[in-house]
Amino acid sequence: MTGPRSRDAAARAAFAGLAELVPDWDAPPRVRAFVTGRRGGTSRGPWGLADGGAGGLNLGTHCGDDPAHVAANRARLGSCLPSPPVWLQQVHGTQVHVAQRPPIGAAQPQHDAAVTSPPLADAAVTAQPGVVLAVLTADCLPVLLADAEGRAVGVAHAGWRGLACGVVENTVDALRARIGERAELIAWLGPAIGARAFEVGEDVLRAFCERDAACEAAFFAAGRAGKWHADLFLLARLALSRRGVRRVRGGGCCTFEERERFYSFRRDRDCGRMASLIWLDA
Repeated sequence: MTGPRSRDAAARAAFAGLAELVPDWDAPPRVRAFVTGRRGGTSRGPWGLADGGAGGLNLGTHCGDDPAHVAANRARLGSCLPSPPVWLQQVHGTQVHVAQRPPIGAAQPQHDAAVTSPPLADAAVTAQPGVVLAVLTADCLPVLLADAEGRAVGVAHAGWRGLACGVVENTVDALRARIGERAELIAWLGPAIGARAFEVGEDVLRAFCERDAACEAAFFAAGRAGKWHADLFLLARLALSRRGVRRVRGGGCCTFEERERFYSFRRDRDCGRMASLIWLDA
């Protein structure tokens, strides 16, 4: 019998060793997903490995890295995907992009000038096989979503601003708009800054608790006046619960604490970005 460890190893091999995390959820077999880490590319310095050496898999184009290194990293990632990822212009908002087909220029490297500008959105959904959805993070929470019957998938970039304003709920709504309001969805929470490392002000506390008093459970005092620690994982679970999504896995991998595996903006400021990717096999 094939166990979880062997399935995970097989998935890592299929993704050319670039999968730092493979979701441990009960999604249908045609749903494919993984999260990259900071290892496996060509970037160096703040965008490289934890010691600054070459080998970082930075996939972000606007964080100060050498564009040639980013292009090489994206090309390597693209080599193990059915089509180039649908990259987004992320602005910590709540807009959801509906991806109908792979990006223009899909047969060309992702860094080719023929590829059009990414859509302005912080989440995406699709019901089209082979269309790869992606969000970039370096402390914000990636939320992967799939229809329990394998008809559609989605992904959300959920920093505290997006979470407070409803990006997760909007992504759930956009998925159900494609496949039916009663569709059962499952979710997986990727790596993000953990509560012990994520200190925020009272403005963040109010942004959540004035909307839903249940969010108070996701905050605890930081030991300094007016400062709180915020649990992004719990806040995402509460957002999913508000839309009736009960089957939620993942959460707990802290980007701030796991320097060898993940980039962290709050820890390092100058750093790369990881990608969380999801798609449907044909």
